[in-house]
Formats: sequence, structure tokens, C-alpha cells
Amino acid sequence: MIVGVGFDLVEIARVERLLDGKGDRVLARLFLEREVAYATARARPAMHLAARLAAKEAAFKALAGSESARLIGWKDIEVVSRHGHAPELVLHGRAQQRAEVLQVTRHWLTLSHTDGTAGAVVVLEAG
Repeated sequence: MIVGVGFDLVEIARVERLLDGKGDRVLARLFLEREVAYATARARPAMHLAARLAAKEAAFKALAGSESARLIGWKDIEVVSRHGHAPELVLHGRAQQRAEVLQVTRHWLTLSHTDGTAGAVVVLEAG
């Protein structure tokens, strides 16, 4: 049974502007080390960071529905990419706690991007 769905779009230029102005602080506040390492090893880091930001927002939306869900932090949601595999969602801390309350047994993540926009969909399944 589906217990949560989230979708989000992020403008890549917005992420580029954030990185130009406050680079290291933004990276440290929004992303975990594996996410930064993956993105910065690519030709267009902002595109990959925008996709991860969209995934985090989509996951927030999928996990929403209670006051405690509002306490989920950026680093409680991680997008992990392994060579030859689709990106995966890894939940930590409050995001993991909320998933347990929802009895999430499986989650789905898809990322996409064009030259200007990155998007993500997250689906949470229970049972």
C-alpha cells in the first residue's frame, strides 16, 4: 500500500547561484559527504546537487502528515549513487523515525534533469 508520494522540481541555476555565493556553507547544511563527493566529481555539480535537493524535498512531502515530520532535517535524507545502479534514498534520524511510524517497508526514487531543471519523485510503500 502506498503511504506517501512526493514530487519536486529545482531550477539548476538557483543551485548554481547558491554555490557561487555561499558554496561550502550551503553544501555543509544541505548535503552529506557522499552526496557532495558524487556531485563534485561530475562535469556539472549543480545539476546533480539540484536533483538531490529535489529528491530531499520530494521525500519531505512523502513523509509529511504530522508535526514531527516538520522536524526532519536536510541531512536526515540522503541520495546515494552507486556505479551501475539507480540512485537510492537512505533515511537517517527523524526521517527514518517518521518512516517507521508510517510502517514504510520500501521506498522508490526517480531523478531526472534537463539543462535547466532537476526533478524527483519519491513513493513510500508499507506492508
